[in-house]
Amino acid sequence: MKSKIVTAEQAIGLIHDGDVLVCSGFGVVGVPDELLLALQQRFESTQSPRDLTLIFGGGPGDGKEQGINRIALDGLVQRAIGGHWGLVPKLGAMAMENRIEAWNLPLGVISHLYRDIAAGLPGNLSRVGLGTFVDPRLQGGKVNARTTEELVSVIELAGQELLFYRLPKPQVAFIRASIADPDGNLSIEREALTQDTLAIAMAVKNSGGIVIAQVEYLCERASLPARQVKVPGILVDCVVQARPEYHMQTYGTSYHPALSCQMRVPLDALAPMPFDERKIIARRAAFELMPNAVVNLGIGMPEGVADIANEERLLSYMTLTAEPGVVGGVPGSGLNFGSSTNATAQLDMNQQFDFYDGGGLDLAVLGLAECDARGNINVSRFGPKLAGAGGFINITQNSRTVVFIGTFSAGGLKVAVQEGELTILQEGRHRKFVEAIEQVTFSGEYAARLGKRVLYVTERCVFALTPEGLELIEVAPGIDLERDILSQMAFRPIVRQPALMDARIFRPEPMGLKDSLLAISLLERISWQPERNRLFLNFQGLRLLSPKDAQDVQDAVERQCQAIGHRVDVVVNYDGFEILEPALDAYAQVVERMVERYYGQVTRYSTSAFLRDKLGSAIRERGLAPHIYETRAEAEAAL
Repeated sequence: MKSKIVTAEQAIGLIHDGDVLVCSGFGVVGVPDELLLALQQRFESTQSPRDLTLIFGGGPGDGKEQGINRIALDGLVQRAIGGHWGLVPKLGAMAMENRIEAWNLPLGVISHLYRDIAAGLPGNLSRVGLGTFVDPRLQGGKVNARTTEELVSVIELAGQELLFYRLPKPQVAFIRASIADPDGNLSIEREALTQDTLAIAMAVKNSGGIVIAQVEYLCERASLPARQVKVPGILVDCVVQARPEYHMQTYGTSYHPALSCQMRVPLDALAPMPFDERKIIARRAAFELMPNAVVNLGIGMPEGVADIANEERLLSYMTLTAEPGVVGGVPGSGLNFGSSTNATAQLDMNQQFDFYDGGGLDLAVLGLAECDARGNINVSRFGPKLAGAGGFINITQNSRTVVFIGTFSAGGLKVAVQEGELTILQEGRHRKFVEAIEQVTFSGEYAARLGKRVLYVTERCVFALTPEGLELIEVAPGIDLERDILSQMAFRPIVRQPALMDARIFRPEPMGLKDSLLAISLLERISWQPERNRLFLNFQGLRLLSPKDAQDVQDAVERQCQAIGHRVDVVVNYDGFEILEPALDAYAQVVERMVERYYGQVTRYSTSAFLRDKLGSAIRERGLAPHIYETRAEAEAAL
């Protein structure tokens, strides 16, 4: 039996002029550097292969010289299609200088396209990207004037407007694994992410191409346990054993078992953030965390929200995730971004985006670079710099709540906090709230039409998205509205009666956020809308442990209903609601009493199928119609 183990030079020798190369790697994690270096060296010495088309998702690179930056060479790459470009600046410069054809597509779409190509489908259908720069009615994802081919089109299916994405047929794959046997069976136990390793291998193999795997170790034939094989040898053509310096777990860590889910480490040792404007912003964003929520945190400043959650002892009450497939734990930052310490699970990236695109995220916290009066956000392109959208479009279009965070201005901003008040010592040179953004990475208009909750958090104020545009809803203590906010914006937001930001944010000691989030006053959970004769009960994250808890709910809601003085229609949010058996029957009695005395029509919603079934059965047993829906929109439409 012939071994598939070859040298890097032998593997790279199989690539031909004009081939379409798919390269794995998520940013700084799991980059096949040995293969990329060998390709660079072959081209520099022989000027071949030439005119490659390069496809990548998470922008595998270190932001300097490594990863795909190694092969950003004139003549080697002719076209590039990528999701995140921020860590591959050398390739980005080629695109921005019109030296190659280039497209920027959503990371989740590229991830799904690997799977679709593997299945023999012509492309990928998605709502993701509508109203943004990848919509062909805007730019179609094209980066420069040299790029003319349309990879994105608009279609209508079952009454819905969708985008249809396609990629050229892939012919070569660079993937990574931990261990390989001579037959090419691959295991990934020491990798920080599973990435889309299997989907890429299958897509290229089913397209008649060559799959080249870079590994850390070699083992005997048939010695890998079957359950440990991530990519079977039938999908792999060549295996290259990498030198340790070109097979780092991340660009920040050679290897740590906590990043590959092989051990757990104590989190108490993590140092708290310094008390500066970044911490102020992360603290305000942390007020949007909810018990039992599933959360995504973006790269850069949003990473600080994980630090705040850890500092405030909130991590055990929610699940932090990252788009490459990590679930739980503390997401990594900097040169470890994309990994997670103490993760509870790891999914393939395409599966994570299935979950995200289907509405699985309760909250997403992402960066704020440029914003206009309609709430549109640009984080993907700034003058000569191409950052790329990455997973930003998938995440922001599909999360239930989105919080954009960033400093109010950029470039030299200096602030001070004294006695709980914020002072602007020096304004940043660059405005972020501008008349027109360079590129629409997030469409505020599209989000407003869907009724999405969107906040824009800075160190000095907070805005909310409304159908009419941005509304100023909070101002930091010590900040002058006209001098520090309105005069520093290129447009005037809606200003009604903005509240003061929570004073705890501006004091160095821990905020006690755990107690606040877990003990929201019942009265604060009740919202009366007289113009619609509707009572909205926000029981999200509420825990009922005993009959006494159920009675407390009855007392609070009954007082409000008595004050109204007539029957009302009711919508109840049961997302993240938890009720233990001792409280279940008592709570069902509360529901029965309220329906008999105070309620007109009642609808309820929860994304938890288990809760819908459990609570629905308890209500049904008392002869009442449960009417429990999956979303608020469905619940309100049913009234």
